[in-house]
Amino acid sequence: MKSIRTTLLLWLTGSLAIGIALTAWLTYRQAREEANEIFDYQMQQMAASLPSRAFSPLAPGRAPDPEENIVIQIWDNSGLRIYGSHLEAGVPQWAKLGFSYVRGPNGDWRVYGAQLGETVVQIAQPLSVRRLIAAGIALRTIAPLLLLFPVMALLTWLAVGQGLKPILRVTGEVQRRDANALSPLENQPLPAEIAPLVGALNDLLARLDKSIAAQRDFVADAAHELRTPLTALQLQAQLAERAATEEERRTAFSGLKAGLSRTQHLVQQLLTLARQEPGAFPQAWTAVRLDDMVRNAVSDFALQAADRGLDLGLEQADEITLTGHADALRILLGNLIDNALRYTPAPGRIDVCLRRTVQGIELQVDDSGPGIPEAELPRVRDRFYRVAGTETQGSGLGLAIVQQIAAAHGATLQLANRAEGGLSARVVFPPAQISTLTGTA
Repeated sequence: MKSIRTTLLLWLTGSLAIGIALTAWLTYRQAREEANEIFDYQMQQMAASLPSRAFSPLAPGRAPDPEENIVIQIWDNSGLRIYGSHLEAGVPQWAKLGFSYVRGPNGDWRVYGAQLGETVVQIAQPLSVRRLIAAGIALRTIAPLLLLFPVMALLTWLAVGQGLKPILRVTGEVQRRDANALSPLENQPLPAEIAPLVGALNDLLARLDKSIAAQRDFVADAAHELRTPLTALQLQAQLAERAATEEERRTAFSGLKAGLSRTQHLVQQLLTLARQEPGAFPQAWTAVRLDDMVRNAVSDFALQAADRGLDLGLEQADEITLTGHADALRILLGNLIDNALRYTPAPGRIDVCLRRTVQGIELQVDDSGPGIPEAELPRVRDRFYRVAGTETQGSGLGLAIVQQIAAAHGATLQLANRAEGGLSARVVFPPAQISTLTGTA
C-alpha cells in the first residue's frame, strides 16, 4: 500500500512536470510565432533591397553553406533566372507573389515573392531553421525550471513529511496504549485536516468506554442476581437431604423446583437480553403481520392467565404489517404480557390493543394491578431494577428487554399509571416502520 507521503510526492512532482512541459510548449509556440514575424519582415526588407532592373545572368550559385539559411532567386520579365544562390538547396524553380509555404525535397520552406520593376524576386528560408531557433528560446526559458525541479521535489518531500508529523504522533500515542486505556487522545494542536479524525477516534473511545463499563456492570449485576437463587437452591437441597419425614422432603423439593424455575427464567432473560444487544447477532428484517402476532400471543398466554384467575383479552387489533425482526417483536410482546400477568393480582383484567394512530402504531398492554410509584417509573426500565417491597418474583429484566427491542425498531416505550388503577405499557412505532409491501392495510 502506498504511503501518503509517496502519493503526495508523485502527484505534486507529476503536476510540476506537466506544468513545466506545458510552459515549454506554450513558450515554443510563442517563440515560433515571433520568429516567423521577425524573419518574414527580414525577408521583405531583403527583397526590397535587391535591384529592380534586369541585368545579365550571373554564374550559378555555389553549394549551400550549412550556416547560411536564406536562398535568393531572381527572374527577369521573360522568365529567365538571372540569379540564384544555393541552387542545390532544393527550392522550387517558380515564384509566387506574397508569402507561402512550399514543400521541397529537403523539407518545408517559407517563401516570399515580390515584383520589383522588371524582375521577380524570391526569398526562401527553411522552416527547420525557424523551429530550431524557437526551440532554443523555449529551452533557455524553461532551463531554470528544469534546474529547480529536483530542489522543488526535495522541498515537497520535506514539506509533506512535516505535515504528516501530527499523524505519526497520534499513531505513536495509540500504539503505546494498552487495551484498557480508553482516555481521549490529545487533539491540540493539530492541523484542521487531522483534528476531525482525532475527534472521531475520541468519540469512538468514549463509546467503547461506555460500552465496556455497561458490560462490566451487566456481568456484575448478573452475577449478583444469580447468586441469590443459587444460594436458595443450595439451601433447599440441604433441607431435602436433612428431611426426616416425607412431608418435609416434599416441601423441600417443592421449594427446590420453584427455585429452579426462577433461575431458569432469569437465565433465559439474560440470554434474551444478550441476543438483543446491538450487533450481537445478525437479524433479518422482514415484513411482519403484527396483528396476527398479537392474536397468537394472547392465545398463548390465555391458559396461564386463566390459571391465575385473570381475564386476558384482545381489545383491538388493526391490520398492520410492520418492517422489523419477527423474533424480537415476539419477545417484546411476550414480555409485556408476562409482566402484566406477574404483577396483576386475581381477580384482574389485562387488555391488549394494537391500533394505528396519527403518531404511528401503538401496541398497548393495560392491567388492573397495583401500578408503579411515580418516582419509580423512570427506573423500572433499568436492568435488574425491581420496585422495593414487591413480593412477586421476577428478574428485573423484562422491561429492559422491551426497551432495548423498541429502541432497535425506532420505537419508544411509555409507562403510565392508569386513573382507574393499574399500569399502561405502550410501545409507539413511528410511521416509517409501516411496511409498504403489497397487501398492507
